Amino acid sequence: MNEEASAQAGRAGQSPPPPRHLRVPSPPQRSSAGSGQASPLPAAPAALSRRRLGPQEETPALWEGRSGMGPWPRGAGRPPRRLLRLLLLLGLARGVTGAHGVEGVDICATCHEHATCKQREGKKMCICKYGFVGNGRTQCVDKNECQLGATVVCGNHTSCHNTPGGFYCICLEGYRATNNNETFIPNDGTFCTDIDECEVSGLCGQGGRCVNTHGSFECHCGDGYVPKSGPEPFHPTRDATSCTEIDCGIPPEVPDAYIVGNYTSTLGSQVRYTCKEGFFGGPEGTVSSCTALGTWESPRLNCQEIITEINALSVFNNTCVRWQINPGRINSTTVYVVHIVGHRVDPVESVHEETVNLTTDSRSPAVCLDLYQGTNYTVSVSTAPPRRSVPARIGFQTAGGRDSEGETDIKEEDLSEDDGIFNISIFNEACLKLNRHSRKVGPDQIYQFKIVGRRGYLNDFYHAVSFNFTTGERASVVCLDLYPATDYTVNITLLGSPEPHSVQVMITTAPAVKQTISDISIFNETCVRWRNTKIAGIEEMYLLHIQGQRWYQKEFAHEVTFNVTTRSQAPEMCLDLRPGTNYSVSIQALSSARPAVISLTTQITEPPLPEVDFFTVHGGPLPRLKLRKAQESNGPISSYQVLVVPLALQSTFSCDSQGAASFFSNASDANGYVAAELLARDVPEEAMEIAVGDRLYYGKYYNAPLKIGNDYCIILRIISEWNKVRRCSCAVWAQVKDSSLTLQQMAGVGLGSMAVVIVLAFLSFLAA
Repeated sequence: MNEEASAQAGRAGQSPPPPRHLRVPSPPQRSSAGSGQASPLPAAPAALSRRRLGPQEETPALWEGRSGMGPWPRGAGRPPRRLLRLLLLLGLARGVTGAHGVEGVDICATCHEHATCKQREGKKMCICKYGFVGNGRTQCVDKNECQLGATVVCGNHTSCHNTPGGFYCICLEGYRATNNNETFIPNDGTFCTDIDECEVSGLCGQGGRCVNTHGSFECHCGDGYVPKSGPEPFHPTRDATSCTEIDCGIPPEVPDAYIVGNYTSTLGSQVRYTCKEGFFGGPEGTVSSCTALGTWESPRLNCQEIITEINALSVFNNTCVRWQINPGRINSTTVYVVHIVGHRVDPVESVHEETVNLTTDSRSPAVCLDLYQGTNYTVSVSTAPPRRSVPARIGFQTAGGRDSEGETDIKEEDLSEDDGIFNISIFNEACLKLNRHSRKVGPDQIYQFKIVGRRGYLNDFYHAVSFNFTTGERASVVCLDLYPATDYTVNITLLGSPEPHSVQVMITTAPAVKQTISDISIFNETCVRWRNTKIAGIEEMYLLHIQGQRWYQKEFAHEVTFNVTTRSQAPEMCLDLRPGTNYSVSIQALSSARPAVISLTTQITEPPLPEVDFFTVHGGPLPRLKLRKAQESNGPISSYQVLVVPLALQSTFSCDSQGAASFFSNASDANGYVAAELLARDVPEEAMEIAVGDRLYYGKYYNAPLKIGNDYCIILRIISEWNKVRRCSCAVWAQVKDSSLTLQQMAGVGLGSMAVVIVLAFLSFLAA
């Protein structure tokens, strides 16, 4: 210090500072109360120096007696401000040079056990090893890297474990490290990825379908199965749920109706009802199906009792009777009971009593009876149970002469005379009984059968057969080869008779009990083919009933019913089905009582395009982006990804690219990266906001800040995955040109600047 400075210090009432080559004297020791000695100078400068130097260097003793010299001279007064600052600098210099040791002392021998000795610019110093903090000589304390949290240190889905001088990471249950080791340190880009537990078959048990989730898996019951004793979805080690095959049990009963043919009670099975004899119902509601709820559909068939009205009973051709039934009744086969009682006028006694059954579906039935000549008859006609009717009666006398003694002239040849009259009755549905008028076996007669069959539900169906039948028997049976579910008209005419005799009957065959559809299969995902075991070239109508459900969308239901007509024995049909749906397809030939059922699953297609509010940013901060939940119309939505791509690569970017690079990958700057990934279940129904560059992890991806001055394209990608099929849709969210700090970064910079100003002001205050 020059003389002028010394003079100024003297004028200020202060002692001049010591020369620079001298040690700084220690301040006087604190005296006891009342000693009259001057108090020592405050130790604030020394404390301030320690805060600035940090824990690895000691603060040189400015005022304490480490220099080995006496205290500051009494009465010298307080040193000036400049001197304090100079002393601080000297202390800093001494602290730095002190680390290099004193002549004759081995610095490296004084290093802490967790420190290493290094030489820089010709000077030796002790530095704590990696993972330890301290001054290197007296202190090296383990640094707990895990105190920042496992997500920050190790990444998502991890647990962090501190070790002396280091740490290691372990993936949580349900995840594995990408380096396939049990432990890892993420300095090589290793992270925890989800384990697909569904690769192991049988996890969900019989009827269960495994669906992989992040960190775990869940089970759903497949087609034809329902959860039992627990929730759905379920986890086999956590829940007591199991999948049991759907069994609807015994079908519901319909009053006055019965089930046609055999049936099963599994999903998609159908039963067909028909009214009992004496009852009729409309054509609708005759089928009940086993539903996915494990219950039968409520049959809508309503059978009404038939009370047959027999009107206009009359006699023709001497021994034949006919009548009419009430109009408006649905045609069905009816059994009539014809009761015959005959007696002669003299003597009055019953000579002939017989009951004849006639089965026909004609609205004007007729029957020719085997009666005696010259006899009084009473004929009563009624329906056989279970039908009910009011009997109709008629009385008449058959023709016949009397001999010389007044007796009726009945000759044997008259009884055997064949006048060509006959009648037809039906039994066993397709068999006819031909009854001749003659009471005895007569000469052979030739009868011509003409059969025409139609189906009311088919315009082009036509089955015609013609043949001759010869018999001399009084009663003969003829069984016809008829198609099921067909309305037939049968005309029988006696050939070679002087007077033409003809009878017409109506027959309706029931649907076939045996299954007529075989080899049903699926091709091209949504098309079905099958074979018809019936005769080729015969037109057939098929009823197709399609029901679709989605496990991921409980409110979804797709049901279609339609008919198709074809003559092919191997029909094919492509169906208009929704993507990502489980379907049950029932195919039934209307000539058969039983349908064939098959299940199919359609693949998912691209999810809907993301709904985004597009932004263009030029040199300004990027606003927060709104993410809206997409509708699962084409398959289940799995996740949403935010991608950062260089603007120059926007035109060549492929939305369905499988490689999803993280920010830390080597090619991130050149090809872009995934900044965030959110699972669909974590996205709320209302819109949520995402800030690009907020330095947080979303899934396994780091949302890094954008590099200032670069041009970027921000893309939102929706991913749908199901049945090992992956589909994506993308939309450009924002174009960023000459990127700057984001709003969040700007706020961070502002807070940091404010903190610097506060620290500088605090240091200036202490120095003053």
